[in-house]
Amino acid sequence: MKYKFKNRRWPLLWRTVFLLTIFVVISQIVIYIWVQHSVNNHFEQMDSEIITHAAFNLRKRLIIQNDQTASSNLPPSSVPNDAEHLHSSWLDYDLKTLISDKNGQLLSSAPSSFADELPLDFNLLELRQIHHEQQFILSINNRNYRAIIIQNNQMLALIMLPIDVHHQYLLQFNRQLSMILTAITLLLVSIAALSVYWGFAPLSTIVQKMKGINPEQLHERVVVSNMPRELRPLAESYNLMMEKLESNFESLSRFSDNIAHELRTPLATLSTQTQVMLSRTRDSTEYIEQLHHQHDTLEQLSALINNMLLLAKTQKGLSDSQLNRVDTESMITNLISYYELVAEDRRIFFEKTGDFQAVLGDESLLQRLFANLMSNAIYYAASDSVITIEAFLVEDASFAYSVTSDMQKKKRSALKPHSVKPYSLKIVITNRLDQALTQIEADKLFERFYRHDRTNTMHAGSGLGLSIVQAIARAHNGQVSIIVKDEYYFQVSVELLIAG
Repeated sequence: MKYKFKNRRWPLLWRTVFLLTIFVVISQIVIYIWVQHSVNNHFEQMDSEIITHAAFNLRKRLIIQNDQTASSNLPPSSVPNDAEHLHSSWLDYDLKTLISDKNGQLLSSAPSSFADELPLDFNLLELRQIHHEQQFILSINNRNYRAIIIQNNQMLALIMLPIDVHHQYLLQFNRQLSMILTAITLLLVSIAALSVYWGFAPLSTIVQKMKGINPEQLHERVVVSNMPRELRPLAESYNLMMEKLESNFESLSRFSDNIAHELRTPLATLSTQTQVMLSRTRDSTEYIEQLHHQHDTLEQLSALINNMLLLAKTQKGLSDSQLNRVDTESMITNLISYYELVAEDRRIFFEKTGDFQAVLGDESLLQRLFANLMSNAIYYAASDSVITIEAFLVEDASFAYSVTSDMQKKKRSALKPHSVKPYSLKIVITNRLDQALTQIEADKLFERFYRHDRTNTMHAGSGLGLSIVQAIARAHNGQVSIIVKDEYYFQVSVELLIAG
């Protein structure tokens, strides 16, 4: 493990060059051995064919010589004089031959001076007993020969082919081959290193962009078209990351400004009221009335803080123990019974339709989600209108499965062991607005502390309602969206995992 950790700290260029060098060196060694073996086998085969061919022709001449000797009834002493012509056809091959009688006494040699070069202990009969017409390597006076011994009833013949020239050629060839393969290895490694360096050079652009990241330059992007095709996904991912970072930073900046403003107003009110009450002595009635005002302000602060804590809680996600089977039919029915009393004053009615299913989640949080949506629908709905709540199943809820943890999957499977289907429950709340609203304005409603109409005291609030809805939906691995139709019909869709 220690070696792997150190190896990961190597630069990518050096790791690539190192691996390629090992591969090329091993390949070149294999090529070197194969070429050397092939050339060596070629020379051995060629030498063997020359020796075999020479031996075959010499046997024919010996047979002819024996026939001539037998027909003329010549004594054996005449054989050496007639044997001189046996060497005449092998001078073109640089062959050296020795011919002796069957007792090993030298009769002739080609060239004639070759017999004088033989060592004193040279014994042709002993060589014949050892090799017996098999080709072998013989060294005489520091020269190497490929040799073979053939015989008949009267003579022995030693045929030798010098192979020192081949050895010298192979030595020079191996030296040149080594130099060529070494040069090729260095060239390939250099080209590979240059290719890797040049190929990953565009990464320096992204590195420079990353080094220059600061709150004032979050708008800068990498030009994807200038990147190699292999690095374009990285550039696109970088741009997407910067877009999210810029959006989140802007949202955080607005959140910081808004929360400072939201907290400053009630605190300033409390401070002013307290200073006014302490400026002079007052009767008990004024103190009681002022305490009621301060209590209302403190309740607003407490609600704001509770909402902020709820947002922080839901952003961390839900634990497996918080996931339970929640009956949306019963939950929506109870919420309608509660809110229809408030809606009756403005002649607003609820209409519930569709197939409500049990979902997987935290019941208190889901109740808060739908309570916020229904209260907003009542506040912003036009008088004499109907708020519809419709539920239906949506196929292929891949977004939910892609972000669901293993523990949640196990929990979900335990709740519905017989049928795990790719479905989610979609609940759509639609109401008619009293004022026109565009889709661009509607998309901003999820921002924290954003209030579309700040002048309307009837709709006064902290601006965290839909932010809390979105946070709760995401905590349940669901999603929430807003669609404005014809500028007056406001539609909020919540999609959650069904529990079966």
